[in-house]
Amino acid sequence: MSSQDALIKAVRSGHLVEVLAALEAGAPVEINDGQGVPGLPLGIACFMGFPDIVRELVRRGAKVNITDNSEPVSPLSMAIRGGKTDVVKLLIELGADVPPGMQTGLSEQDLAQAKYLARVYRTMPGGAAAGEEPVIEEIVMPKAFGTDTTVLEADVLRAVREAEEKKKQR
Repeated sequence: MSSQDALIKAVRSGHLVEVLAALEAGAPVEINDGQGVPGLPLGIACFMGFPDIVRELVRRGAKVNITDNSEPVSPLSMAIRGGKTDVVKLLIELGADVPPGMQTGLSEQDLAQAKYLARVYRTMPGGAAAGEEPVIEEIVMPKAFGTDTTVLEADVLRAVREAEEKKKQR
């Protein structure tokens, strides 16, 4: 079995270890489908819903965007057709462009969060493809209604005044 065939088989089965072995054996990340369009392994992983494999393929050079991401063969469209919203979100975090009006299956909040993470990843050395995710602290405050934020506001105002004073001293 060729390394390309081994990669496709491993992606279809969802076995990351086998995907890694096929890639190490020389399988290209971008394999053409039957129509000559590159990106078959990533497309399969997106449709099947294997985020760990998607992340690894992108880390190794698979492209998350094609000329028109509304095309049915784009990784984003494949994930949407497969109903894999976790992969849709991951693709957006990794830099996939969402065409205007495309229904992703994500809530507005999830879509905004994924786009925000995409911007954060782009500013990191090496970007998202380096496989390093920033540590983002999420604060959940279910009973924060009516909490007095006067102290927090005072700290922010003090920090702003100090920053302005430092600018003046320069």
